[in-house]
Amino acid sequence: MERPLATAHGVIARCKSLAECTSESGFTTRPFLSEPMREVHLRLGAWMQQAGMSVSIDAVGNLRGGYAAQQPSAPRLFIGSHLDTVPRAGAYDGVLGVVLGVALVELLDGRRLKFHIEVVGFSEEEGLRFGVPFIGSRALIGGIDGELLGRRDANGVRVVDAIRAFGLDPLRIGDAQAGGDSLGYVEFHIEQGPILESLGLHLGVVEAIAGQSRLEMIFKGQANHAGTTPMHLRHDALAGAAEWITSVEKEAHATAGLVATTGRLHAEPGASNVIPGIVHASLDVRHADDAVRRPAVERLLRSAQEIAARRGLSVSWERHLDQAEVAMDTSLTGTLERAVANSGYPVHRMNSGAGHDAMIVAKRMPAAMLFLRSPGGISHHFSETVLEEDVAAALVTGLRFLEEVEAGRD
Repeated sequence: MERPLATAHGVIARCKSLAECTSESGFTTRPFLSEPMREVHLRLGAWMQQAGMSVSIDAVGNLRGGYAAQQPSAPRLFIGSHLDTVPRAGAYDGVLGVVLGVALVELLDGRRLKFHIEVVGFSEEEGLRFGVPFIGSRALIGGIDGELLGRRDANGVRVVDAIRAFGLDPLRIGDAQAGGDSLGYVEFHIEQGPILESLGLHLGVVEAIAGQSRLEMIFKGQANHAGTTPMHLRHDALAGAAEWITSVEKEAHATAGLVATTGRLHAEPGASNVIPGIVHASLDVRHADDAVRRPAVERLLRSAQEIAARRGLSVSWERHLDQAEVAMDTSLTGTLERAVANSGYPVHRMNSGAGHDAMIVAKRMPAAMLFLRSPGGISHHFSETVLEEDVAAALVTGLRFLEEVEAGRD
């Protein structure tokens, strides 16, 4: 255990080093193919080379480190996560999984296995720059199309233009696809929630990634003077939206495993002395079982209609996302569970409420995920952190996992 603990200290130091690569001084903000990503590639690439890996950057900017097997014809195990961030992010979301992958190769001390290892640092997962997530992992499974390449950022730059500006060739995107020799994919990631901490556990084995519904609700009433319009003659869009938001919370509390959130409101005309006439409200609903999530969304839409009718409002909505649940591969997840148990840690199975690259890669090959505890349940914030003992637990488990996969090749 002594060496994994020392390695864990180095992993955390490397994550903090990469957090310095940012487009916003004093914080960590790193969009897809932004200039700070070049420095990330340099630093991570150097660590990969030190570990005895070959290093390349594919046509969408994914950093790829290859560690050769005993035989060239052997299958390939991918270990990966993402290198981009949300605005003012922490140092570990995404990046930790890539740095852990490099550290696992280092801990092999040059020993060659019966399968190749490829550590992938995906260039984009968060959707920060172009409003569409998972560009990096989509490329790995052959999911980049012309519509995606034509999307524009806030400055009017297209995805294909950003690729060229970074010195990459969009005509070679097809080369980024995983080959037919793919054995599977495993992703190490911070939980980004409070469950493992509440249970006093280092690690959690992910069984499924929750399905998501994202909608924009539009409540319409009548804007009018706040001082001269009697309460019984008002058609207040914001008051109607507020009542509906309360019903969203009640629905989530009443349905086991469901989470539902209204995280954004915009009222028009937005003056303190004017009754709001139009309100835009976001809706985010998630559950690991689509048969639970989708009916819950329909109930919330009926609730919005009932509230609007009673208040003399109209309501409409736009569906922006209906992402199906994604189960992790049963066999590979079982291998990961054995690795956790054989490392001396309790096996805790759990679902992920957040989306991850694993849900995209799972469309192409067997995928598994291991969560590390998030102190305070905090993520997507500069105070995000990890515990050295948890990183060490992930390293020990990761080595056991490689051994289990190796044994399965006999």
